[in-house]
Amino acid sequence: MNFHGTTILAVRHKGKLAVAGDGQVTMNNTIVKHHAKKVRRIYNDKIIVGFAGATADALNLSERLEAKLERYNGNLTRGAVELARDWRTDKYLRRLEAIMIAADETNMFLISGSGDVIEPDEGVMGIGSGGTIALAAATVLIKHSDLDAKSIVEEAMKIAGSICVFTNDSLTIEEI
Repeated sequence: MNFHGTTILAVRHKGKLAVAGDGQVTMNNTIVKHHAKKVRRIYNDKIIVGFAGATADALNLSERLEAKLERYNGNLTRGAVELARDWRTDKYLRRLEAIMIAADETNMFLISGSGDVIEPDEGVMGIGSGGTIALAAATVLIKHSDLDAKSIVEEAMKIAGSICVFTNDSLTIEEI
């Protein structure tokens, strides 16, 4: 599933978590917004989510994840699995076009409508049209610099924005 129009990057490094999203919204080949907020905190500001895909679908999924977190007392693993199960099996939810990263102090997951709940091996994850570029840049920065998590996502997102036409340098960054 490849979504154009956004890049989301999550990095866990040196005991910190940073999640960044660019601000560009694209419809077909036209930029319609430069400063969208695609990364936000949910569940009493303890969990950070970032989305790629249709905005209304992403907000719907964010609300559904938050409801799962309320039901399971903030257990992100359980909430993510239950959301992915519902997303895959519910007739309405199956049509939603989005993908998300959800992370807290200890967990980081990619959640998709295919039923995927994927935890990265290296504590770094990228989604969206510039996601692989940002992921590659962040991986190199983690291994070959002394930067903290926030600085890594800033630099990696700048690199993605300089290569991917669907990604800009207007960033929203949340940190735990």
